Amino acid sequence: MTHASTQDESRFDRGQRALSRIDGSAGEKVVASLADIAPDFARYVIEFPFGDIYCRPDLGLRDREIATIAALTALGNAAPQLKVHLEAGLNVGLSRDEIVEIIMQMAVYAGFPAALNGLFAAKEVFTARDEQQASGEANGGSDVAVA
Repeated sequence: MTHASTQDESRFDRGQRALSRIDGSAGEKVVASLADIAPDFARYVIEFPFGDIYCRPDLGLRDREIATIAALTALGNAAPQLKVHLEAGLNVGLSRDEIVEIIMQMAVYAGFPAALNGLFAAKEVFTARDEQQASGEANGGSDVAVA
C-alpha cells in the first residue's frame, strides 16, 4: 500500500511537514547542517525517510519511532541520530519509561554495549530536556516545548 498524498503536495513538502512534526528543531538543525557540504543529501533526507516512509499509513508515528530508536540503539554507533530520535519519540508520545524499555530490550539482540550506549544517550536527552523545561519555567514558560 502506498501513502496517500494530493497531486499538489510534493515529496519535499510532505517530508518537511513530517520532519517538523516529528523532530521539530532537532531535525531542522540536522538538515541545515548539511546545506553547505551536501545540499542534495539534505533534500534526500527530507524526501525519502520523511516524505515517503514516515507518511505511509500502516504504522503511526509512535510505532515508527519505537522501531527507529530500537534500530539506532542496535547499531551502537549512531548516537547523534539516536538522540534526535529519542527527542522525536518524546515528541510523538513515548514516555521516558517506554524509551528506557525499548533500549533495554536491545541488550538481548544487540548486546549490552549497544544498550548501555543507548541508555547514556537517553540520559543526556532527558537531562537536556529537563534543563530546557526548567529554564523555560524560569522565563515564564515561553521556551518550553510540549512533548
